[in-house]
Amino acid sequence: MQLKKMPRRKRLSAGRAPLILFLCQMISALDVPLDPKLLEDLVQPPTITQQSPKDYIIDPRENIVIQCEAKGKPPPSFSWTRNGTHFDIDKDPLVTMKPGSGTLTINIMSEGKAETYEGVYQCTARNERGAAISNNIVVRPSRSPLWTKEKLEPIILRNGQSLILPCRPPLGLPPPIIFWMDNSFQRLPQSERVSQGLNGDLYFSNVLPEDTREDYICYARFNHTQTIQQKQPISVKVISVDELNDTVAANLNDTEFYSAKSNRERPPTFLTPEGNASHKEELRGNVLSLECIAEGLPTPIIYWIKEDGTLPINRTFYRNFKKTLQIIQVSEADSGNYQCIAKNPLGAIHHTISVTVKAAPYWIMAPQNLVLSPGEDGRLTCGANGSPKPRISWLLNGVPVEIAPDDPSRKIDGDTIIFSNVQERSSAVYQCNASNEYGYLLANAFVNVLAEPPRILTSANTLYQVIADRPALLDCAFFGSPLPTIEWFKGAKGSALREDIYVLHENGTLEIPVAQKDSTGTYTCVARNKLGMAKNEVHLEIKDATRIIKQPEYAVMQRGGTVSFECKVKHDHTLIPTITWLKDNGELPNDGRFTVDKDHLVVADVRDDDGGTYTCVANTTLDNVSASAVLSVVAPTPTPAPIYDVPNPPFDLELTDQLDKSVQLSWTPGSDNNSPITKFIIEYEDAMHEAGLWHLQTEVSGMQTTAQLKLSPYVNYSFRVMAVNSLGRSLPSEASEQYLTKAAEPDTNPTAVEGLGSEPDNLVITWKPLNGFESNGPGLQYKVSWRQKDGDDEWTSVVVANVSKYIVSGTPTFVPYLIKVQALNDVGFAPEPAVVMGHSGEDLPMVAPGNVHVNVVNSTLAEVHWDPVPLKSIRGHLQGYRIYYWKAQSSSKRNRRHLEKKILTFQGSKTHGMLPGLEPFSHYTLNVRVVNGKGEGPASPDRVFNTPEGVPSAPSSLKIVNPTLDSLTLEWDPPSRPNGILTEYTLKYQPINSTHELGPLVDLKIPANKTRWTLKNLNFSTRYKFYFYAQTAAGSGSQITEEAVTAVDEAGIPPPDVGAGKAMASRQVDIATQGWFIGLMCAVALLILILLIVCFIRRNKGGKYPVKEKEDAHADPEIQPMKEDDGTFGEYSDAEDHKPLKKGSRTPSDRTVKKEDSDDSLVDYGEGVNGQFNEDGSFIGQYSGKKEKEPAEGNESSEAPSPVNAMNSFV
Repeated sequence: MQLKKMPRRKRLSAGRAPLILFLCQMISALDVPLDPKLLEDLVQPPTITQQSPKDYIIDPRENIVIQCEAKGKPPPSFSWTRNGTHFDIDKDPLVTMKPGSGTLTINIMSEGKAETYEGVYQCTARNERGAAISNNIVVRPSRSPLWTKEKLEPIILRNGQSLILPCRPPLGLPPPIIFWMDNSFQRLPQSERVSQGLNGDLYFSNVLPEDTREDYICYARFNHTQTIQQKQPISVKVISVDELNDTVAANLNDTEFYSAKSNRERPPTFLTPEGNASHKEELRGNVLSLECIAEGLPTPIIYWIKEDGTLPINRTFYRNFKKTLQIIQVSEADSGNYQCIAKNPLGAIHHTISVTVKAAPYWIMAPQNLVLSPGEDGRLTCGANGSPKPRISWLLNGVPVEIAPDDPSRKIDGDTIIFSNVQERSSAVYQCNASNEYGYLLANAFVNVLAEPPRILTSANTLYQVIADRPALLDCAFFGSPLPTIEWFKGAKGSALREDIYVLHENGTLEIPVAQKDSTGTYTCVARNKLGMAKNEVHLEIKDATRIIKQPEYAVMQRGGTVSFECKVKHDHTLIPTITWLKDNGELPNDGRFTVDKDHLVVADVRDDDGGTYTCVANTTLDNVSASAVLSVVAPTPTPAPIYDVPNPPFDLELTDQLDKSVQLSWTPGSDNNSPITKFIIEYEDAMHEAGLWHLQTEVSGMQTTAQLKLSPYVNYSFRVMAVNSLGRSLPSEASEQYLTKAAEPDTNPTAVEGLGSEPDNLVITWKPLNGFESNGPGLQYKVSWRQKDGDDEWTSVVVANVSKYIVSGTPTFVPYLIKVQALNDVGFAPEPAVVMGHSGEDLPMVAPGNVHVNVVNSTLAEVHWDPVPLKSIRGHLQGYRIYYWKAQSSSKRNRRHLEKKILTFQGSKTHGMLPGLEPFSHYTLNVRVVNGKGEGPASPDRVFNTPEGVPSAPSSLKIVNPTLDSLTLEWDPPSRPNGILTEYTLKYQPINSTHELGPLVDLKIPANKTRWTLKNLNFSTRYKFYFYAQTAAGSGSQITEEAVTAVDEAGIPPPDVGAGKAMASRQVDIATQGWFIGLMCAVALLILILLIVCFIRRNKGGKYPVKEKEDAHADPEIQPMKEDDGTFGEYSDAEDHKPLKKGSRTPSDRTVKKEDSDDSLVDYGEGVNGQFNEDGSFIGQYSGKKEKEPAEGNESSEAPSPVNAMNSFV
């Protein structure tokens, strides 16, 4: 339905039309007003309002609902076809049609199968004016078939080979979504090396040992039925060359072993697509997806270009680590040749994909419904395009127009039907079908020929009331066919319009731009066509405007006083005004001190918080008016006791002299509260960029009440003022009105501009963006420019959105670039920016350091020298050199395995470095690598060196076994770190008498191959101290010490074994059962009892017990260390004997003394007194001088734990 375009409104004056306003509209089609009463009476052909999609995939587990809704007058009836023939729904008990609708419901949940109702459905809605048809709705049930059973053999391949794991999902409807996961339902990680193709297969550019796993599982998700199907797991094992040689060693000779070349580096080749060229066809509006996946070692990187063109910036996206190029909303202009390039350090390969974009039919101009009057002309146009160009065919009420009844008013001209001199019988629904090999479009458009007399839809006798000097709009909504003409009259006799100007709108509305008192009256609207006439009267009244003739005035009132504001209103006598008072734009406080009496507002007992703005508002049904006044509350005078406080906030802020970059702000100061105001602080808020945040604008003297403020462009300013006196700062004033300054070009450019590459072939330019306040205008963007520093290239520039990064691709590796970033907005550019220097991305160094040689300084230190690598080969910022070195565990060349490698990094350009902490007499291997910001370069050839011998560590253990009357047997374990070839052991020993004095030192050399030695001709019942260490050609190692006692020559008492605690414990159990031992212990206990009694008596008298006297006589002589020059020992001392034994400090039960536990303290020797006297602790407490309540301090006697030694201590 269309109206021919007309001027929006037409002006008529009294000089051209003395009594009648006339409108004549030229039309080609009618608009039907959306008036419910009118629509109820007008007949209308059917219109399809809702239908199911053309390709309708249903869920076979739910009932099938095929939608078809239509409207028309009279209401249409519905029928269906299936597969081109009539579908009789009454004969199928499972099919029902919704009442008043054509929507079908097929109940397959109770019985029946969805496959039974698969087919092509079409709905027809018909009434007496024609028939509309739906699209062909293809109904198909969704399918999610299972994977076919297959036996998948494990895949075994060498490290570095390429691999494709096929998915081949079952064909479903719609096609499934493919993804790869493991048994734990975790997605398999993908990268530039491993990725999933568009066909669902999993591609490995090269495999690594970590790719070995037994649960590569392809999943297919069918979204329509919410089901997931799983393929059988695929097992992949990646083996190295060494593993492969071990596997085949049993069956192959040495010449058949695989060499390390099996996983050597290789240039890229494409896994998909195959060959050098391929073709791709896509439909307009779809997403074009092009894919290239390559294998090679190192992993290739994919690049995309379009030959003879550029890729569309806003529609191009890279997926799957740039292996997939996607262009959305593809069009015919995107046809052409696209080239993907796979590149690694060993070479590059390319593949050309020829893309052709076809198009299913699409609308240029779909046909529109026509509402015509009898005898009028019109046309239906079906404008469609496509590739190939679609064929246009017309149908009439669902029947091809070629076999439809003839109509002399209709003429078909290709994609247009021309109607001339139509009659009511010409009403029908036409269908336009535009189709090609890729699809079709179907549109219904009716031709409705109506013969209707004029109707005026505006209510009769409507009263319009308008305030004088304002516009008046009088409505006259109408309809008729043919389209009526509209005439306006004023008064019953059609009085002249005088000099007033009237405007008649297309919809029949009469506008009086400036209504005056004489505009009051009755106006008549008349609509005419050839079928009749209709008229309607409306009434206009002009009212006087409401005015405030006595406004409230500014008042200053002392606290406790009474203030009155007056507000007199004059209004039209027919309108009743309502007077409302406001305080600070809100309701008056609910307080009895506020009273409103006719024209006055009275505030009694004024308080400080009563100060503010009071507004009188007069409202009528047609207009409103207001006036305001400020009340300032001050302290009463005289003030008996002045109150000092911070100032009250300023008020009544006003902006004047508003210019582009300045404005004048004025304000009224609040009370200073008896302390003079020293200054005013002015703050601003930018409501556009930082709403709610206030910033300092300026400060002015306390004598000023105005300030000229400098402004920035494109800021929506609000201001507030605070007063300051000696007591502090006032609260902020109310915000001023907002003031938006004009936009201008930016004043500054971004800061912190840097250029660093994240990849070897790119340059990442970053900067700190301007904030909203600095933008100075809308449309903030950045012009990013760059060029090579050492080249003659021109600047390359690109304008980007308000971002902080731009990536330049395709740059050479590690090249210096000059960079600048300039801000711009919709107004213009910022000043020329400064130029900074950056570098494109680094790549790994290409060359290893040469001429590596090692100088062994001593057995634990070596010096390494190397030649620096050429600067060009570093391909990045030189970070330094890194030395990898390790000690070989085995000298076997065939089975050599390495311990953990150690790394030392030398910063900068150093060409030598020291390796500390080496182990003596060891075989070391090292190599050197150069390091840049990207990582390490290749390793230099391995260099092997040996460290000389060093002194050995102490023997691992030393224990004394089989003590006899005159001999002791020593057993030991060799040093854990011999640090060379052991030449001999040195054993030194000397006796210790009961007074802890050391006897002569005996020195004995023992062959290196011995681990046991028996000393004979020793004194019986004598303690000996032993010093034992190993020697290499480099010298003597650390010593280990031990003490032992020869057997006692009394009553056949066997000597204790001072070696193992467990053996000692077992002997104690056996000895305790002997009579002689029980008698001896009783005698000892008796002596101890006597001693305790004597000690108790002497202590009470302040004296000392004998043992204490003996200890005092030997007060802490210090142990003299062994002299390094002659190896002799100093005087033996028991200085450590009185120190408490710490928990866990006893010698192990097997009498083995570890080297870290060996020292000269007697505390660390033997089992302690607890080993022999474990029945009670009386002896221990007496000898040590400790109280019985302190057992935690341990045994402090340094004497041997034998009964004889215990007896000797009393002598």
